[in-house]
Amino acid sequence: MKKLFGVTTSMTTPFDERDRVDVAAIEAMTDFSIAKGTDCLYPCGTTGEMHLMSCEERELVAETVVRRAAGRVTVFIHTGAMTTKDTIRLAKHAHAIGADGIGVVTPSYFNVHDRAMVRFFVDVARSVPADFPVYMYGIPQCAGNDLSVEVAAEVARQAPNIVGVKYSYPDMHKINEFARINGGDFSVVVGLDRLFLSALVIGCSGIVSGVACPLPEPFVNVYKYFREGDLAEAGRWHKIANETVLCMKAGADMSILKYGLELRGLRGGGVRKPLLYIEDAEKKRIEKELRGIADAANIAL
Repeated sequence: MKKLFGVTTSMTTPFDERDRVDVAAIEAMTDFSIAKGTDCLYPCGTTGEMHLMSCEERELVAETVVRRAAGRVTVFIHTGAMTTKDTIRLAKHAHAIGADGIGVVTPSYFNVHDRAMVRFFVDVARSVPADFPVYMYGIPQCAGNDLSVEVAAEVARQAPNIVGVKYSYPDMHKINEFARINGGDFSVVVGLDRLFLSALVIGCSGIVSGVACPLPEPFVNVYKYFREGDLAEAGRWHKIANETVLCMKAGADMSILKYGLELRGLRGGGVRKPLLYIEDAEKKRIEKELRGIADAANIAL
């Protein structure tokens, strides 16, 4: 079964002036990410504003990315939704369209105890073929429910197609423990841009990054030089990646990422209400800082 590795772009979802999913913009973003050397694509996640889209819209985004990528890179679709029913619908759809796998966030908003958490992930994993890989996704600062190591291990025991976890909370001790599941044969990718190199050093498979959507080059180079054993050069690029993360506020505001895409000559599109687009003063700050970072790193915007 395929797994996520290296630099996975957590893709934004561009909406046009009529608040519709912009298919052409998604196609261009897919080509851009692949051309810049990213290893995997991850649409419809937090960066993709998943909970602000209907199932039909999410299916359209998934179909567009899988079709456009055409096997050039690994594509995992995030299918986590507010209900188990919708999550399973989206999981089955991802398999049907030829995605390489799926990611599934923990249940959100309502408190979910461990027994319910295990049942949720096992139900989703068993709704797709046994050879279709699934990542659990923990982002407690957004979802409100955390994913424990014990729950992850139990889910992996009951559903062998649960091949890993994407964890987006800065707890390196827990990330270390995730990596010990199944005797160490468990993929861990982090959604922690500023800890990318540290995560690689302790044995994680890679990163899923929203900031890498508009500016993938620093992250791609961190992974490249780490794989080549040149930690000094990997560290140099990690510092550049960190400056990018700070400039773009770690992707906490999706419109910052979309404006970054505009600066790269792509259609970033609008954000979906209740989110609002950044104001002109913030645009000027981002453009100035991002151009400075890019010029210093010899990256053409």
